Amino acid sequence: MNQLTGRELLTQLDQMTKKVVAVRVGDQLFDLHTPLPEGTTTTTEGVRAVHAHEKPALAVIRHSTAHVMADAVQRLFPGTKVAFGPAIDAGFYYDYQLPGGGTFSDEDLARIEEKMLELIEADSPFRREVIEKDDARKLLGDMGETFKSEHLERLEGEITLYRHGQPDGEWVDLCEGPHVPSTGFLKAFKLTHVAGAYWRGDERNPMLQRIYGTAFANPKLLRKHLKQLEEAKKRDHRKLGKELELIAFHPLAPASPFFQPRGTKIYNMLVEYIRDLYQVHGYQEVITPQVFDTELFVTSGHLPGYAEAMYLGATIENLEKAGKALIKKPPADAKEAEQILRDTIRYGVKPMNCPSHCLMYGMKRRSYRELPFRIADFGRLHRFERSGVVQGMTRVRTFAQDDAHIFCMLEQVQSEIQKFLKLVYAVYEDFAFEDVNVIIATRPDKRIGSDEIWDTAEQALILGVEAQGLRYEIAEGEGAFYGPKIELHLKDAIGRSWQMGTMQADFTLPERFDLKYVAADNSTHRPVMLHRAMLGSVERFFGVLIEHVGGNFPTWIAPEQITLVTVASDYDDYAREAAKELEARGLRVELDLANERLGGKIRAARLRRVPYIGVVGEKEQTGRGLSVRSRDENKDLGFIALSEIADRLSREALPPSARS
Repeated sequence: MNQLTGRELLTQLDQMTKKVVAVRVGDQLFDLHTPLPEGTTTTTEGVRAVHAHEKPALAVIRHSTAHVMADAVQRLFPGTKVAFGPAIDAGFYYDYQLPGGGTFSDEDLARIEEKMLELIEADSPFRREVIEKDDARKLLGDMGETFKSEHLERLEGEITLYRHGQPDGEWVDLCEGPHVPSTGFLKAFKLTHVAGAYWRGDERNPMLQRIYGTAFANPKLLRKHLKQLEEAKKRDHRKLGKELELIAFHPLAPASPFFQPRGTKIYNMLVEYIRDLYQVHGYQEVITPQVFDTELFVTSGHLPGYAEAMYLGATIENLEKAGKALIKKPPADAKEAEQILRDTIRYGVKPMNCPSHCLMYGMKRRSYRELPFRIADFGRLHRFERSGVVQGMTRVRTFAQDDAHIFCMLEQVQSEIQKFLKLVYAVYEDFAFEDVNVIIATRPDKRIGSDEIWDTAEQALILGVEAQGLRYEIAEGEGAFYGPKIELHLKDAIGRSWQMGTMQADFTLPERFDLKYVAADNSTHRPVMLHRAMLGSVERFFGVLIEHVGGNFPTWIAPEQITLVTVASDYDDYAREAAKELEARGLRVELDLANERLGGKIRAARLRRVPYIGVVGEKEQTGRGLSVRSRDENKDLGFIALSEIADRLSREALPPSARS
């Protein structure tokens, strides 16, 4: 049976127009050049045209723009090799290796954009070609595309190429598509920046040059996005974190933030805010070790399945044993040497709290009366993130989570999920995150536990979310290796999405650690283990919060809630007295008694983005008050009695949910 292409099918359905970029068949997206699944006809359910302005078309547009960019780069910089060039959430990128290991400048990006416009104006069609693996191997070898050749060897099944351009100057790429019908569809794009990236994200591989860009269906949407990018630059937590003296980094502790005194105040307030909720909602806080015998991580499955992201530690005694083992039986190769080291280096730094919480649960005989048993841990965690993916505080190597684990009976799972969702939504409201998207991530290819266990765990999460009446999406294959999870994605003040909170249903670790509880009839059963976090990584949440509020922390979590500045040194004593009175109400007060002009002091406080500034002079001293300026109202509030400003600040010092 002849298979129809997308173009042929839509033509028969009378849906083919100049603005169609792809066709959807059920849940799958195909470009117009690709033969559709065998048996697809005009009567097949779920067939429809996808137009350029629709959301599903965006990835197709961006992937196609990446191809045009790579074409332009190789025309301008002969001898350049290409690696990967996918569409991503914010746009697209392509990785390159320039001859001699060069880099791209801003001027280069401008030249590349110019060449891309020429290629787009030519309106040349994208053409799909199915090719035998041996033929593809020869083609890529003749082209000198070593990275693509390496990738080819990992591919199985049908191999496809995409070409565009005139026959005498075609650009060809190993690619599975889909793509727009022709380059003329790519009306709105912008190259944004260059970064280094290791081949396949592994720092042991060559460093490549990654050009990022973005593309949209029309210039209006592009302009809106570029405006958002400009706003994002102003809000960048790395920039604001330095300017506001919140965080710092040092090359001797890569991807590990230092919290300055002002940042430490906020960090501790985030932790205390969560601690207060624990007391109300039945959690008990625990402290567990950071370093364990690697036997723990073998039992939990982390060492076999997560070793690349773990830090392993050795004592001098371990190293001595390793040295003797290597001398006694010299290894035949690197793999054998690595195994000897693994066998003798006995310690691992915990990347997660869950294994230690399993140990804690199993330290005594548990009754059903103790369940649900909720324990929370702010223990420091360490994960070896590759240097190509670390970014400020949103991806670090050392962090703490507002991490908790709930051990419960199967019949309690639904209730616990619902309680968690109610609580986490209230938390996000306090931080003014109003747009929350729920995603249920299902079993990955690399996992532990039987399919039956995964079926039960996934169903438990789905029913728990549905019981709360929440809409959700399914992310196939994106669960943790030990269980599926609910992900909570928040949109910040400028519309960017961040994954924060999570709950995971785990039937596997209780089995691996042989955890039990005694039921009312004296029989023993396995508990279910629920992993959950609301902020997620405190470091990541802090970084996102900086950008969400643009450095203007709400009064209740600002490092200083009011700064007192004196008109002259004659009023220093009253300023100190006023500060003590405000501090006695539990407020965070900064006192600026520097022998400088008043305007300079006010400017310094405004640059630190303090919510309130209180001016102290003759009138204020005589009247027992302050002349107050509000950051958020952006105006002077005039003279306010000290007791009144204390009342106002005391109310604003509470999280919104605690104000009556």
